[in-house]
Amino acid sequence: MTGTARLGVGVIGAGRVGPVIGAALAGAGHALLGITPGSDPDRVSAILGDVPVLTADEIVRRSELVVIAVPHDEVAGLVAGLAELGAWQVGQLVLHTDPAFGIGVLAPAAACGAIPLAVHPAVAFTGTSIDLRQLPGAYAAVTAPGAVLPIAQALAVELGCEPVVVAEADRAAYGEAIVTATQFADSIVRQSAQLLGEAGVDDPGRYLSALLHATVDRALLDATVPVEPEQP
Repeated sequence: MTGTARLGVGVIGAGRVGPVIGAALAGAGHALLGITPGSDPDRVSAILGDVPVLTADEIVRRSELVVIAVPHDEVAGLVAGLAELGAWQVGQLVLHTDPAFGIGVLAPAAACGAIPLAVHPAVAFTGTSIDLRQLPGAYAAVTAPGAVLPIAQALAVELGCEPVVVAEADRAAYGEAIVTATQFADSIVRQSAQLLGEAGVDDPGRYLSALLHATVDRALLDATVPVEPEQP
């Protein structure tokens, strides 16, 4: 363990992210207590094994650490709805994985005494065990109140990531950067592959692989070079 005690963990969200985060935390020694239902139970079972499927309010009532990994537009309503049910508990850790939100979206839970944490691993999740191999060495944006920031950082490390602190006021810009990078890359690759296919190139994805990797590496190198200020 890297700084957090062994916790009972519940996951709300059985899409691409939630099961992987649950599996990573279980691998770090925490006890996975349950996950909410999803549209692909076989995929979830392949990652987590025989884990209880529970409702969101049951997850909250049973868990010391609640991981929220639902679509962006559902986070605020979910947190507020569980607060109205009186589900959140004093001292309970509540962690969401959305890149664009800081801890403000968890205010209804915090008002009930829960401890809000925002941890976003910068990984293109596939929802499979492949992601567990991607997490080690990846970065994770961490936002939390100062007194509990070390807990959020420790959880990021337990996921295998290097934590990078992002201020609450900067989370929207961070989220926009993540969306821009992922959506732009996906769009460009699909468009290029389609054009190559129309040009008669077999297996356009494989054809583009070396070119795209070299292009991205060069772009990342350019992004790390300091920009010289213009001379007056």
